[in-house]
Amino acid sequence: MNPKTTSIFVIGILNIGRSMENFYLIIVIVLFFLAISDLVVGVSNDAVNFLNSAIGSKVAPFRVIMIIAGIGVLVGATFSSGMMEVARKGIFHPDMFVFDEIIIIFLAVMLTDVILLDLFNTMGLPTSTTVSIVFELLGASVGIAFIKVRQGLAEGHAVMDYINGDSALMIVVGILLSVFIAFTVGAIVQYVTRLLFTFNFQRNLKYFGALWGGLALAIIIYFIAIKGAKGASFMTENVSDWIKNNGGILFLIAFVFFTLLFQVLYAFVRINIPKIIVLVGTFSLAMAFAGNDLVNFIGVPLAGFESYKIFAAQQDVSATQFTMESLKEAVRTPTFFLLIAGLIMVITLWVSRKAQSVVRTSINLSRQEEGYERFETSKVARVLVRSTIFMGNVISRSIPPRVWDRINGRFNNMPAEAIKKEQGVAFDLIRASVNLVVASILIAFATSLKLPLSTTYVTFMVAMGTSLSDGAWNRESAVYRITGVVTVIGGWFMTAISAFTVAFVVASVIHLGGMIAVFSLIALAIFFVIRTHAIHLKREKTEKEAEKNYSQDDLSVTEKCYQHVISILLAISKLLNDSVEGLGKHKRKKLKKTLEASNELNKQVKIYKDRLYTTIKNLEKEGKKNPHYYVLVMDQLKELTSSFDFVIRPAYMHVSNDHTPIKSAQAENMMILAQQLSKFIDEMVDVLTKKEYQKISELAYQQDELLAYIGDIRKKQIKRLQKEKHHTKNNILYLDIVNETKNLTYRLYHLAEAMQDFEQDRDSEEKPAADAGLAPN
Repeated sequence: MNPKTTSIFVIGILNIGRSMENFYLIIVIVLFFLAISDLVVGVSNDAVNFLNSAIGSKVAPFRVIMIIAGIGVLVGATFSSGMMEVARKGIFHPDMFVFDEIIIIFLAVMLTDVILLDLFNTMGLPTSTTVSIVFELLGASVGIAFIKVRQGLAEGHAVMDYINGDSALMIVVGILLSVFIAFTVGAIVQYVTRLLFTFNFQRNLKYFGALWGGLALAIIIYFIAIKGAKGASFMTENVSDWIKNNGGILFLIAFVFFTLLFQVLYAFVRINIPKIIVLVGTFSLAMAFAGNDLVNFIGVPLAGFESYKIFAAQQDVSATQFTMESLKEAVRTPTFFLLIAGLIMVITLWVSRKAQSVVRTSINLSRQEEGYERFETSKVARVLVRSTIFMGNVISRSIPPRVWDRINGRFNNMPAEAIKKEQGVAFDLIRASVNLVVASILIAFATSLKLPLSTTYVTFMVAMGTSLSDGAWNRESAVYRITGVVTVIGGWFMTAISAFTVAFVVASVIHLGGMIAVFSLIALAIFFVIRTHAIHLKREKTEKEAEKNYSQDDLSVTEKCYQHVISILLAISKLLNDSVEGLGKHKRKKLKKTLEASNELNKQVKIYKDRLYTTIKNLEKEGKKNPHYYVLVMDQLKELTSSFDFVIRPAYMHVSNDHTPIKSAQAENMMILAQQLSKFIDEMVDVLTKKEYQKISELAYQQDELLAYIGDIRKKQIKRLQKEKHHTKNNILYLDIVNETKNLTYRLYHLAEAMQDFEQDRDSEEKPAADAGLAPN
C-alpha cells in the first residue's frame, strides 16, 4: 500500500469516526463477524461434548455420526432462545450502564472469546465456552465499572454495584458443582450398568436390554423434548405449559412404548439396542449442546444488536447518557438467527481439524486399552493413585470375600470383545450409552432452569467417571490419565482467570482508545488466530507422520517396522548436520528447531514402544517365530534417539546461554564427522531398503573408520587443553559431543545387526552386541 492510499484510508476511518452513530454501527457489524468466528472456534472446542462417545465406540461410520450430530445441532439451535437472557442481564445490571459502555463490554467479550478459545483448540485441550463467556462478561463489566468509579462517574456507587452478584455466583457455583456431580453420577451409573451387563454385554441384552433401552430413550425424550422445549423460539406458551403439566405421564408412556418395542425387535431381528441408544444419544446431546451453548457464541452479538436497535430508535439522548434498562426485559430471539447459527455450527463440525484434535484428547483419556499416553506423570497423580489403591484395599477387606469375588467376576473379560476385534475402538457401546444418557440428563435439566451449565465440564467428567468405573484407569495407565484430567481441569481454571483478565484489559483499552483501539485489537485478534492455525497445522502434520504407517493397513508389521527405522535414520542424518552447522555458526534458532525435532523423534519411538504388545501379537499372526527381535529393534531405536538427543541438547544450551562460540578448528572437525556419519547412515539405509545384509561387513569397516577419526580428533583436543591456560566451556562441550557421537556410531551399527536378526527371524541366541545396554562409551 503506497503512502497516498494509506492517507486516504486513514482519512476515511477518521471521517467515519466523526459520526458516533456510524461508529456504533461498525461495532455491531464487527460483533456479528466475531460471532461467526466464535461459532467456528467454539464448536471446534465443544464438538468433543457430543462426538467423543460415538466416535470412541465406533458406533457407525464417521459420516453417519456427523450427519446425526449435525441434525441435532440444527434442531437444538432453535431451543436456545430462552438462554440468551444470560448475556444481557445474567452477569451485570444493564440499567447501571449507558449504551456507549454496554457496546464496549460486548466487543471486548467477543474479541477475548475468539482469541482464548482458539488458543485452547490449538493445544487440543477441551475448555468451557460457558466459563469463558461468563468470566469475560464479568471481567469486561468490572473493567468499565472500575473506570466509571475512578473517573467519578459512578455517583456514589461501588464497582460491585454494577455486577449481578447473585446470578453470577449461582452460575459459577453451578459450573463448579457440575464437575463433581457429573463425575460422581457417571461413575455410579456406569458401575451399576456394568454389573448388569458385564463386558460381554451381548449375552445379557435379552434380560436387560429392552429395559435399559426403554429407560434411556424415555429419559432422553423427557429431558430434551419436554424440559428443553420450554425455551424454544417457536414454542407457544400454551403448548409449553401443557408439556410441563403432563411431563410425568409422557415419560411413562415413552418408557413403556420403547421397552415393548425394543423387546419385540430384539426377539425377532436381534436389534443392537446399545447402538440405537448411542445414535439417539448423540443426536440428543448435540441438541442439548446447541440449546445450552449457543448463547456462548451469539448471545453477546445479539444483545449488542438489540442494544443498538433500542438506542437508534430514539434521537433525544446521546450514547453516553442513554441507560440500558431495556435489556432487563425478556426478548425472544428470532428463529432465523438461531438457524443461521446452527448451519454455521454444522459446517464447522465437518471442516474443523481442531475439533478432531480436541476429540482425540478426550477419547485417549477414557479409552479402555493401554497404549501411548499423551500426558506424563505428575506428583498429584501419583499421590491420588496411591491413595485410591489404599482405599480400595480397605474396602475390599471390609466386604466378604465371596461377595467381592462375585462382583469382580462381573468386571472380567477386559477389554471387551468388541474392543479386541475392531481396531480403533476406545470403549464399548454400553459405556458410550451411559456417557450420552447421563450427560444429556444433566445438560438438558440445567437448560430447562436457564442455567448456562458447562457442557464441556459435564460431558468430560461423565466420561472420566465412567472410564474409572470400567477399570480403564488401571495400575498401568491411571497415573497418566489422572495427570491428563488434572491438566484439563487446570486449563479450565486458567480459562476463568484468563477470560476475566483479558476482557478487563480489552474493555479498558477500547474505552480509552476509541476506534483506533478497536481496529488495532481486531488486527491483533486476526494475527493471533492465523498464527495459532499455523502452529496447529504443524503439530497435526507431526502427529500424522507418527501415525501414518499404522494407518496403512495394506502393509505388514515387518514392512512398517522398516519404514519406522528408515524414516528415523534419515531424520537423524539431516538433523545432525543442521545441529553441527547451528553450533559452528552459533545459531540459536536453528539449534532450537533441531532440538524440537529430536523431541518429536523420541515421542515417535515412544509410540512404537507403547504399542509393543499389540505389535508382537500381530507379528505372531504373520508367522514370525521370534518376535523378541522386534523388541531388540525398538530398544536400539530408543537408545539411538536418546544418544542423538545428548548431542543436540548440550549444543543448544551452550548457544542459548551465550557461552563462548566453539573454535573454527573444532567446528570444521565436527562438520567432517557429521558428514561421515551421514554417509554411514546413507549406506545403512541402502542395506535396510534392499535388505542386502551380506553388506553388513562393509558397515563394520565404515564404523571402524569413524571410530578411528573420533579417537584422532579427541586426542588432538586433549593436547589443545594441555596447552591452554584458561578453561572454557566450549572445550568440554566439544569433548562431550565427540564422545556422544562415538556412542551414536555404536548404536547405529547395533541397530543394523538387530534389523538383520529381525529380518532373518533365526532360532538362535540373541547377539550380545545388539543388547542396548552393551554399547561401549
